[in-house]
Amino acid sequence: MKQIAIVEDETPAAQTLTEYIARYAAETGQEFEVTRSESGEKFLREYRPIYAVVFLDIQMPGRDGMETAAALRKLDRNVSLIFATNLVQYALKGYEVDAVGFLVKPVSYYDFSLKFKKALDIYLMNEERSFTVSSSGGICRISTDKLMYVEILNHRLIYHLVDDVIERTGVLSDVEQELHDFGFLRCNKCYLVNPKFVVKVKGYTVQVGSTTLQISRPRRAAFLAELTNWYAGFQGGK
Repeated sequence: MKQIAIVEDETPAAQTLTEYIARYAAETGQEFEVTRSESGEKFLREYRPIYAVVFLDIQMPGRDGMETAAALRKLDRNVSLIFATNLVQYALKGYEVDAVGFLVKPVSYYDFSLKFKKALDIYLMNEERSFTVSSSGGICRISTDKLMYVEILNHRLIYHLVDDVIERTGVLSDVEQELHDFGFLRCNKCYLVNPKFVVKVKGYTVQVGSTTLQISRPRRAAFLAELTNWYAGFQGGK
């Protein structure tokens, strides 16, 4: 059963989305559990990274939908976001928070079903390659497709994403074990590298994205062999 959230201060609009979700479930044979929050503040305060899709009203008292979405992305990189609005000019801002799309009120079922299906498909694709990191401040869900490398510095784990940097306490060896099935490779005692972002290897350095990292002498032969094996498997899997 997939979890769906509706963040909407207007009850009739929330009821319409709830009815559409139930109709979509009946038509597709899927099961959904719907949770509604009447404000962005309440939604974020109680948030857990369990949702597949979040419907966000843009115009709400207090923290609006765009502000809520920006804060949500710090907690969950994978959940699919769909905005509901009367103002289509907000559409461009949605790209800043990786929104799947927009529903213009009053929402038609046809438009809803197209956007909802797309959101579910994107979520399922990302969920297969995601993991969670936790700290005293809460839990964050991260997609390995956006994680370039992990660094350990002064007992702090630093997750270098394509569009952000997240810090947590922890041990790199534990992260290495967790990310092993995703193909991440250790190039020295400080770095765990996503081979998808390796640009080149030269001597005892590896370029990951635009960043150059050191390869330790003891690890170089094993790192190159593992990287070669990953490339062979990646090409073979295409």
